[in-house]
Amino acid sequence: MPVSGKTASAIIMTLRGPALPAEWQAGVDLLVDVGGVGPGPTLINFIYEEDRKMAVIQDIFAIIKGYEEPDRYVILGNHRDAWTYGAVDPNSGTSALLDIARRLGIMLQSGWTPRRSIILCSWDAEEFGMIGSTEWVEENLEDLHSKAVAYLNVDCAVQGVGFFAGSTPQLDNLLVDVTRQVKDPDVEGKTVYDTWNKMNEGIDIERLARTDSDFATFLHHAGIPCLDLYYGKEFPGYHTALDSYHWMEKHGDPLFLRHVAIVEIWGLLALRLADDPVLPFDYQKYASQLQEHANAFSAMMGNSKLANLMNRSVDDLSNAAMEVLKEAMDLDTADGYALVRRRLLNDRLLLAERSFLQTDGLEGRQWFKHLLYSPPEDYESKFSFFPGVADAISRSSNRSAKERRAAVQHELWKICRSIQRAANVLRGEFSYRNESVNSSVSVAP
Repeated sequence: MPVSGKTASAIIMTLRGPALPAEWQAGVDLLVDVGGVGPGPTLINFIYEEDRKMAVIQDIFAIIKGYEEPDRYVILGNHRDAWTYGAVDPNSGTSALLDIARRLGIMLQSGWTPRRSIILCSWDAEEFGMIGSTEWVEENLEDLHSKAVAYLNVDCAVQGVGFFAGSTPQLDNLLVDVTRQVKDPDVEGKTVYDTWNKMNEGIDIERLARTDSDFATFLHHAGIPCLDLYYGKEFPGYHTALDSYHWMEKHGDPLFLRHVAIVEIWGLLALRLADDPVLPFDYQKYASQLQEHANAFSAMMGNSKLANLMNRSVDDLSNAAMEVLKEAMDLDTADGYALVRRRLLNDRLLLAERSFLQTDGLEGRQWFKHLLYSPPEDYESKFSFFPGVADAISRSSNRSAKERRAAVQHELWKICRSIQRAANVLRGEFSYRNESVNSSVSVAP
């Protein structure tokens, strides 16, 4: 439990044992020979107080209807409930959402209307397990399956230095394009892209297999493309009374320029997804990412045949993505059927992510349905992708080598089938439910 420097000093001075590490000494301004890391005679009492009661939660929505495709939804969300003062979590994100609402209001007054509908969501009860967003997605699952373009999440908008993002791969290039348009809040004359690229020695976009924010239900259960944005890797006052406006003003973002940067990135992403005639999804990037996953997996397992098992499916997805790109470039706006053809193309781009869902869910964890980026059952797993495979490995540790191999191949077969489904959706082709995966590697369906 984080405590103040003054409290830490008082505790440490009563302890014995090994000397303090250098970083501890700097943190609490103590002399080298004062105190230790324990044990010692001091007894510390931490008191946790909880107000147990039933309460009605309230999700709040603002909807801007699109003029051309009002039944296609670009969804932005942030939760507003906090453990304590919540300056970082979630009020930095809440303030960003409110600023986006303000800016969109100004645009509406000037005569602008989005092509597709934009929905701004303020979730309640996130800290109790994403209850607000989960209940809403489950209640509206059929509509969202057919109509949701993407969900753009911001939770802790600013918790320190450095831009970080996670997304499903078809949104990667869009995110990179947008960050090239936004001024860096910390370095004069640079864009967010410039410093992001330099910080990581290349663009590093996380895959969203974690379950710690409201994107979880949209991606893991509903198969909706998702994106998550924030400044600062870690926040030491997370979920404590130290998460205060004072900390934000003095340390987190004294000039609030990082807040402005998040607003601009978040807002521009929403405008691109709402207004671009053809949805800016890149499934070639998705295919490339899946190939990297397959290669990494085979390297960890020491079995190159496992990567070969996926190659055909990944190549098929890449080819389908190329065909979609060519189709988008060849759309003739003078054609009387252009709007219908564009609508059909966008629907295929929108629905391809749903192909990665397993209807009956992961084995033993039916609520999680995404075969690529749901969280693994074993949170110490080395895999941040292919959760069914990770589960098969962890569950079969006491089985024979043959049984382990069969369990892993069975899960890989499911993944290959889902990738082929996505390729078929992009082409607008019919997918046979019982189609087999052609491969030179024997699998056990």
